[in-house]
Formats: sequence, structure tokens, C-alpha cells
Amino acid sequence: MPPAADSAPTLVLGPLLRHVDPVSATVWVETDRPCEVAVLGRSARTFCVGVHHYALVVVEDLEPGSTTPYEVRLDDVRVWPPEDSAFPASRIRTPGGPGAFRLAFGSCRYASPGTVAASEGIPPDALDLYADQVAALPEDRWPDALVLLGDQVYADELSEHTRSLLHRRHDGRTGHRSPDDEIVDFEEYTRLYYESWQDPRVRWLLSTIPSSMIFDDHEMIDDWNTSAAWRATASQQPWWHGRITGGLVSYWVYQHLGNLSPRELAESKAWQAIQGLGADDPARDAEPVLREMAELADAEPATIRWSFVRHWGDVRLIMVDSRAGRVLEEQHRRMLDEDEFAWVEAAMRRAVDEGVEHLIVGTSLPWLLPHAIHNLERWNETLNVRHHGRWRGRIAEAIRQAADLEHWSAFSHSFERLGAALTAVARGDHGRAPATALVLSGDVHHAYAAELVRPGGLRARVHQLTVSPLHNQAPHPIRVGFRVGWSRAARRWTERLARLVRAEPTSLDWDKNAGPFFGNQIGELVLDGREARFLLSVSERGDEHLRQVLDEPLSGG
Repeated sequence: MPPAADSAPTLVLGPLLRHVDPVSATVWVETDRPCEVAVLGRSARTFCVGVHHYALVVVEDLEPGSTTPYEVRLDDVRVWPPEDSAFPASRIRTPGGPGAFRLAFGSCRYASPGTVAASEGIPPDALDLYADQVAALPEDRWPDALVLLGDQVYADELSEHTRSLLHRRHDGRTGHRSPDDEIVDFEEYTRLYYESWQDPRVRWLLSTIPSSMIFDDHEMIDDWNTSAAWRATASQQPWWHGRITGGLVSYWVYQHLGNLSPRELAESKAWQAIQGLGADDPARDAEPVLREMAELADAEPATIRWSFVRHWGDVRLIMVDSRAGRVLEEQHRRMLDEDEFAWVEAAMRRAVDEGVEHLIVGTSLPWLLPHAIHNLERWNETLNVRHHGRWRGRIAEAIRQAADLEHWSAFSHSFERLGAALTAVARGDHGRAPATALVLSGDVHHAYAAELVRPGGLRARVHQLTVSPLHNQAPHPIRVGFRVGWSRAARRWTERLARLVRAEPTSLDWDKNAGPFFGNQIGELVLDGREARFLLSVSERGDEHLRQVLDEPLSGG
């Protein structure tokens, strides 16, 4: 039911503090009707998508290294922070201040605790517990950034709460529904974000810690873009078009828009088109514009870049899309197409040229996996390429899809190219090497720290840091599988298997420094000059607080 015409506008979701640099910030909100949204004297009109209303307020002329509490006003009525909030005031803290830079990260957050039945057996939400922990700390101990590495919502694993809502939703297109009552269009996607981001503790955390986000498969559908064969099957389904366009439109609105800097917003064709619509009529529906963008992005991935860069003084984050832009032709499989990979490499070189101390690559899928899984993915890829279109190839494809063998190791050309780019940075080929080159990932429902040990002679230490999930679980067989995957016996056996099919061996080698850890978890980087540490905190069933289980030095000899 639409809101009464004479009532004041209300805040539905947000505020989310998104892009923050030394002199500017963006604040994202969803409201229940068209209105003017104001933050720190800057304002923006809402734009409309379907029956929903959003705004992105660009706050400029901030001071580097400053802290500025803020309020959100809708049509000049204060709606944030809530009058009865027990949390500290939301504030914008710009990079450039003294002390260590702290970055929190994780992935895979299924629903929110209030909508998940206890019978599902999921441990306490690490992001909820982290919000409580942060709120109790002095401000100089708060994280400066939050990096969410995929699966912010699950379109294919619905809580009973959301499933019951969808059952009651009248939909005459029942023949186009996806299997098992999964999400089917933009309107249904909005329910997932309400379920996740209305959580009070997470809502406060997202209002005061700048967040950077990238998708993984569950924002669309499990195994999204695993292979050309998977894609051919999915695209023939009657529900696929609504699913992928609704997923990409919702991702653009709820996640991608806030990843963009003010300069990138000015260069975004979709954002400028929406601004033009709103100038004529703030209630004019922008969904057709975004649907056209999504359809083109799905058909021709090079038409939009989901990857982006964050500049934090002497820390640089290059967030890489490892899902939407894949090249899936079996003989030329790539995690990124040529232009996208060249863009990533150029961003790395610029970071070195600008003297960063810590280069961070964010990618939802781990680059360095347990050795046994890496070898299995190389073995499987070799069989698929060699026997494509024949019975052995069909068996290999079935194994690939059933076992989720579609990480960087399953795209061997891209795996090696990323390794070459990182080792070039770490050797100092482009200038003075940073202290660390860090790859942050999620997806695999356990945490570990691995370090590149070959080639030698690197001036920077190169680490894979994987943290997953924030709020989900790893069933016992999965836990056993990942423990075995790191074992020496499994490594030797799978190496022999890969040699048997003459899979091209990698020139890289890595050691596991810590893990595997299970439970819901969140990671933190503490970066101070050329020093770096990795902290990991975990919650298991029955925990009321996060427990720190790891404090791992990442820099130095």
C-alpha cells in the first residue's frame, strides 16, 4: 500500500556510507516516496526504480583526516540517527589522519539473524557481533573501511520468512518462476536487501564505516558463469531473463552505485541518464533505463566495468569482478577479458608509481586455494579443453559443475597472469615495491592465510587472505574436505592426477600460514606505515561475542 500523501517521508534503508576519499563522501538511502535528501548541507532528489525510491548524496569539501558527525534529513525533517539509538553518532571519517589504517573484510552473509530459524543451526552473525564490538571501542580503534567480498544476499537460498512472503505475492507469470521459489525479478530482489540491511546493528555499522562491495554468484544464482555449458543451459530457462536482469539492476542500485567516486558518477552513462529523468520528474521510473543497461551488460560484459579502485593514502584497493566479465569459450577461458585484465594491471602499476605501501586486490574467489583443490581444478580444466564436445568432456563438465571447480585455478591463463602481475609488483619491476601485496577473498566458507613462496627474490610479501562466511555455515563434510585439501597427502595425490592428464603445472608455489578456521568470521587488516597484520575473529554456536583466533604478521622478513 502506498504511503498516505499527507504523511512525512520515511527512511526505508540506510543510510549507507559508501565511497569516502580525503575530501568527499557519498551517502546512499532508500525512502518510501519521492523527496529531498540532505546530508551536511548537501542534498539530492530521490530517483525511482519500479515503486522504490533512492538517493545518493555527494558530500564534498571535507577535510582530510577529519571526523564529521552527520544527520539525514528528508524534506528537511531529521530521520537519522534514530532518537532512541544506543549507538554512537554516525560520522564520516576521511583518510589522512594519524595512526594505523584499519580495514575489515568478509563475505557470504545469508539473511539476518532475526529472519533465520534457530533450527537452521547457523552460528551468530559475525557482522552483528562486529558492530557491537566496534561501537564499544574508542573511535581511533574503529575500522576505516569495510570490504564485502560477495554474496551480500542469497537469491537462491531464501529464508522461510522471505519464502513465505513470496508465496503470498500475486504473480500471474507463474510459468516464469525460477525453481524452488527462488528470486525472479527486481521487486523480489528488494526483499533480500530489506531482510539483510534493516538489521539494526548492521544498519548502524554501514552508516558509519565506508563500505566497498563486489558480487559473487549467489547475488544472481549459484555457479553463475561457471562455464559456457552452464550458461547455455541457464539461458534457455523461461525464468532466466527476469532473473539476470533483476539481479543486475538490483546490484547496480544497492551495491555498485555506492562504489563509484564523484568523478566516476559524472562519467557513468546510466547515472547521468537517471539524473536527467529525475530533473523532469522525480517519480519517473528509471527501471527501463537500468533494465536496458543490465540486458546489455549480460549480453556484452565489456559495456560496463563492475571493477573499481579505492584510494586510501598509502593503501590501494583494486576490486576485481571475477564473475560477470568471464570469457567462457572453452578453448579461451579467461576470468577477465583482455581489456579488463589490462585495466587491472594498469591500476597496479599506477599504485606502485604513486608509492603505496600496501597493494590490495579484492576478488570474491580465492586466487590461492588449498593445493589439492588447485590441482583438481587444473586437472578438470585440462580434460574439458582437450575433450570438449566429446563424452569425456561432458563428464568433466558435469564434475566441474557438481564440485564448483570454477575458481581462479580453473582459469589457468588468468591465474598465471594475476600471479605474474603480483610478482612484478613484489619484485619492484615498476618502481619501489610496496611492503605487501594482498589478495582478499571469500566464497569458500572457511578462513585461511597463505603466502607465495615461489618465485623467490620478492621485495614485497604476497599473501592470500580468505574470510568466509559472515553469516552462513560450512556443513561437516565441507569442513573435512577443506582440511584434507590442505594436507600434504592430498596435494601429492592430486599432483599425480594432474600430471596424468598432462595439465600445465604452475610456476608458483605457496604455503598455508594459518587455518583453516570455521564458523562465522570477520577479518581485519591493521596497516601502519610498512607494517601489516591480519586479525581474524570467529563466532560459533553459543557465542555472544567474537573470539579473536589469529594475529598474523604480514610484513617484514
